[in-house]
Amino acid sequence: MARAKSKAAKKSATRAAPRSAARTASRAAPQASRTAKRGTRRSEPSKNAIALLKADHRQVEDWFAQYEKTRATDRKRAIAEKICNALRVHTQIEEEIFYPAFYEATREEDLHHEAIIEHDGAKKLIAEIESTSPDDDFYDARVKVLSEMIKHHVMEEEQRDGMFTKARDSEMDLATLGVQLAERKAELESSPEAMKALTRVVDAGKGFITRLTATI
Repeated sequence: MARAKSKAAKKSATRAAPRSAARTASRAAPQASRTAKRGTRRSEPSKNAIALLKADHRQVEDWFAQYEKTRATDRKRAIAEKICNALRVHTQIEEEIFYPAFYEATREEDLHHEAIIEHDGAKKLIAEIESTSPDDDFYDARVKVLSEMIKHHVMEEEQRDGMFTKARDSEMDLATLGVQLAERKAELESSPEAMKALTRVVDAGKGFITRLTATI
């Protein structure tokens, strides 16, 4: 009798094991799928123009914060170089792609022209930083003033009723613009020749406004 019960128990356990494994696999599959989808979403670069530009803002803010904490001369120079290069590319893609689309969609002349002039001021200060070194008595002051200029510029773009809000409320195709911005940004960052060409721009703001006005 005991042997019969033992055999029956073994058969029951054998039949139950595949069913249990199947149920576990069935429950795990949707979870794995959800995890994979979440991972895919995280890894895909954002194509929204505003998201891309704001990510640039956050990156530069982080570098400015690092610079303030740094005392080593070589480290200061390296961080300042990152800041200057990033800002040069950022201002260029905004002026080439985002600002013209913004003006065409909104006709917000004051916001547009002020942003261009602020870019021009930043470019001139960037040129001064790049032409000197951390040994210069005014080097830290230049980086600090550039930080304040960029902080103000970012606030103007990101605040309520700022450029980005008005862009969202307009008929701008932010997804398409995001792709264009990302492609142009990658092109500039990967091409030393293109970057050198940007360093030769003295007053892109004035020329840009002249070309824009001529098309109205």
